[in-house]
Amino acid sequence: MMPITDLYGLIGYPLGHSFSKKYFTEKFQSLGLSQSHAYEQFPIASIDEFPGLLDQYKSTLKGLNVTIPYKQVVMPFLDEIDPAALKIGAVNTIKIFADGKTIGYNSDYWGFKNTLTSWTALAYFKSKKALVLGQGGAAKAIIVALEDLGIQVIKVSRTASEHIISYEDIPKIISEIGLIVNTTPLGMFPNIDSSPPLPYATFNEQHFLYDAVYNPLETQFLKKGLAARVGGTHTGIDMLIGQADKAWEIWQS
Repeated sequence: MMPITDLYGLIGYPLGHSFSKKYFTEKFQSLGLSQSHAYEQFPIASIDEFPGLLDQYKSTLKGLNVTIPYKQVVMPFLDEIDPAALKIGAVNTIKIFADGKTIGYNSDYWGFKNTLTSWTALAYFKSKKALVLGQGGAAKAIIVALEDLGIQVIKVSRTASEHIISYEDIPKIISEIGLIVNTTPLGMFPNIDSSPPLPYATFNEQHFLYDAVYNPLETQFLKKGLAARVGGTHTGIDMLIGQADKAWEIWQS
């Protein structure tokens, strides 16, 4: 058996069932690379373990994906940040060169932007205003993508602050909104019965819902939207596949 020469992986904590590991393992098989390429999970309990991880696998590690809670705190550990990732303020893809140099990128941006522009419902948006629920790394990428598409963003969090409204403020402006994007983990397995605290009864065909959660595919957020007869819903799986494909493109460039 050939030794693994190209190792890729995912850092985060904790790491449950990983889409990335399954996706890239199958990708390597389909490309005939499974003898030399592998994808592993690296559940590091602290970002301070990151340099040691790089050192441990320095001869084979070529790239990493980054998930919760390290998309932002990993940035000071990298040699260089791609300008788009710098603007977003979060990194979810790291390219590692043979000399150990690391560059951080954000493929969430491309995954979201490409799926939104290819969503046929976009043509039916009456309002170019979007609510983005949550303030994590994925939210930052989605906000920049929306702004680049000319869609006005209203940020939502549990507590209102400067430039961010709370969930309690939403009923007052819901009639102005076209798109609602959930980037919180509400509704994600195993807590599949949870959903963002929204005024679902006021939703109608003007509203389009996009959930960044992909497990389960149809979350309570989307189900409640469908029950309210919203204009359309979008699951998170295409964004996930899109960002994974972009990560692979970055690693191979």
